[in-house]
Amino acid sequence: MLIDTHSHLYEPEFDADRELAIARCAEAEVERIMLPAIDSQSYERMFDLSRAYPDFALPMMGLHPTSVNENDHWREDLELVERYLQQPPEGIARFWGIGEIGLDLYWSSDYRNEQIEAFVAQVEISIKYNLPIVVHTRNAWPEMIETMERFAGRGVRGIFHAFSDGVESYERLKRCGDFLFGIGGVVTFKKNKLAAVVEQLALSEIVLETDCPYLTPAPHRGERNESSYVKYICAKIAEIKNTDYQTVAEQTTTNARRIFNL
Repeated sequence: MLIDTHSHLYEPEFDADRELAIARCAEAEVERIMLPAIDSQSYERMFDLSRAYPDFALPMMGLHPTSVNENDHWREDLELVERYLQQPPEGIARFWGIGEIGLDLYWSSDYRNEQIEAFVAQVEISIKYNLPIVVHTRNAWPEMIETMERFAGRGVRGIFHAFSDGVESYERLKRCGDFLFGIGGVVTFKKNKLAAVVEQLALSEIVLETDCPYLTPAPHRGERNESSYVKYICAKIAEIKNTDYQTVAEQTTTNARRIFNL
């Protein structure tokens, strides 16, 4: 059985065929999907999916870094994150992580300081509630590593979602806490650098993810991504690691269950 540790199956791209996409997950032996939050504009969509499939679609709570940009009310949004953690909405038993949080300077670096402040605040929340973090990083690896090194020795754990930096960054991040590295569709692309990094990672440090509807793996690149496609990522990692599909499936699922206390 597989776990997609990063799925946005609640997004509007699935409104026309969400039930069919979930049925395809069953066919692909995907036992659970983890739902990272984005912001208050999409929380209700995530809640609705979790209510409909409470044993399959497990929600997290957090504020995405790009939702800090051009948002005069982002501190109020952070307060909402903690209120939901203290008292989940009706029909939601609990939240399984703090995410999707992090730093994203791809679109603009104008909100760098605000993003760092929001990220640090949410890491502190993860420590307070003993929950793993799921961390988004884009065009901000130096800032991310510097920020995470502040938390070394404080018991932080979680996943670096869509890990895309090199082995040196991986080694520094591992020293900051109990971290796994999310590998997604990019690893299936031709001429990508991620495969060489995956060669250096132990299977015990890897979890599978799709980030659907984004970052679609081959052979469906260019189409909408979905959680059932996590099987292609599993197969590619097995090829890179010169092992069999079942070994990768079992180990990455064990890793995901451990980090989220499933």
